[in-house]
Amino acid sequence: MAQSSASKASGRLLSLDVFRGATIAGMMLVNNPGSWGHIYPPFKHAAWHGWTYTDTVFPFFLWIVGVAMTFSMAKRIEQGADRNKLMLHVLKRSAAIIAIGLFLNGFPFGLAFGHNFAFETMRLPGVLQRIGLCYLISGMILLYSSIIWQIRWTAIFLVGYWLLMRLVPVPGYGAGILEPTGNLAWYIDSTVLAGHTWRGAPVPGFDPEGIISMIPAIATTMLGILTGYFVRSQRSTEDKTGWMFFWGSILILAGLTMDNWLPINKNLWTSSYTVFMAGLSLVVFSCCYWVIDVKGYKRWTKPFEIYGLNAITMFALSGIVGRLIMLIKLTGSDGSVISFKTWYYETFFLSIGDPMLASFLHSIAFMLGLYLIAYIMYRQKWVLKV
Repeated sequence: MAQSSASKASGRLLSLDVFRGATIAGMMLVNNPGSWGHIYPPFKHAAWHGWTYTDTVFPFFLWIVGVAMTFSMAKRIEQGADRNKLMLHVLKRSAAIIAIGLFLNGFPFGLAFGHNFAFETMRLPGVLQRIGLCYLISGMILLYSSIIWQIRWTAIFLVGYWLLMRLVPVPGYGAGILEPTGNLAWYIDSTVLAGHTWRGAPVPGFDPEGIISMIPAIATTMLGILTGYFVRSQRSTEDKTGWMFFWGSILILAGLTMDNWLPINKNLWTSSYTVFMAGLSLVVFSCCYWVIDVKGYKRWTKPFEIYGLNAITMFALSGIVGRLIMLIKLTGSDGSVISFKTWYYETFFLSIGDPMLASFLHSIAFMLGLYLIAYIMYRQKWVLKV
C-alpha cells in the first residue's frame, strides 16, 4: 500500500509526528508526579543499572530527532541545497535549543518568588542541551559524510565509548568501574563541571546529561538518521514495516546480549543501552507506521499530533510551569508557608486516599493541562519553530 497522499504532499510522516507527540506526553507524565515519594515503579528511572518505561522517553526523542533530520536535510540536499547554508541553520537551531535549556536551568534567576540562585552553582548540562549538541554533531556528520561513513561514525561512537568506560583508569579507582562513584563519566563530570551538575543525580558531581555520555547519545541520533534513510527509500510500506520490526528486534537482542558485559544504564547512557533503546524505538515506530501510514487508522492520533507540533516549546513550558507551581508560596490556615503545588495537591488529589494513585493522577492532570495550551496553539496555528 502506498503512503497516504497527505504524507506525500507534506513530506512528513504522520506516524513520526504521533510518536514524537506521545514521547513528549510521556516526558510530562514522568516528570510531574504529585509527590516524588509516591511514584509507581514504571514511572521512576532505574536506580542505576536496568531500565523502566521512564528510561525509554529521552532516547526515543533523540532517535526521532535523527529520523526527522533525514527527512528535512537529505531531501534538501537532493534538491541541490547548499550544505554550508544548511550547516548554518543547524548551528543556529542548536544554539537556540541549548540556550533554552540553560534558561530553564536558571529560571527565574533569583528575580522572583524568593528563588535562590547563583551562577556558581547553576547546572550547565540538561536535556535540551544534550538534544542541541546531538543535533549539531549529527547534523554535521549527515551533511559532510557519506552514508557509509555515517554508519562508521555510529559504530566508532558505540565501540569507542565502551572502550573508554572499560579501559581508561580513574584516579583512585582504576579502570572499568561502572558504579555511581568511580566510573569515568562521574570523574570527568565532577572534575570539569564541579558545582554545575544536577543536584538530583545518584551521587554528587555526576550528571546524567554529562560530558562523555554525550558520545553514545550522538549514536542514538545517528541510528535515527540511518532509519530515516530506509523510511525514505522506494520500498513498499509493508516491506519497510517488516524490516524495521525485524531489525528493531535484532537490536533489542543485541542490547540484551551486550548487557552481560556492559550493563544497560540510562545514567551512563552505555552502548548497550543505546543499542537496546534504538531497537525499542524501531519496534514502536514500526507499529505506529503500520497502523497509521500503512493501514490508515488515524482517528485517534490528533492529540499526539498536537503535542508533537510544538514539541520543544511544550517541553520548555512544562519545565517553567513545574518550577512556578513550586516557587509560588501560600499561607496555610495554620500559618505555615507552603507551595501552590502542595496546596492544590493536598486539597484536590490526596483526598483520594491512595498517595500513589493521587500522585499519578496529578501527573495526568498536569499533562492534560499542558495539552489544553498545545490545543489552543494548534487552533491558532501558532507553531514556534526552534
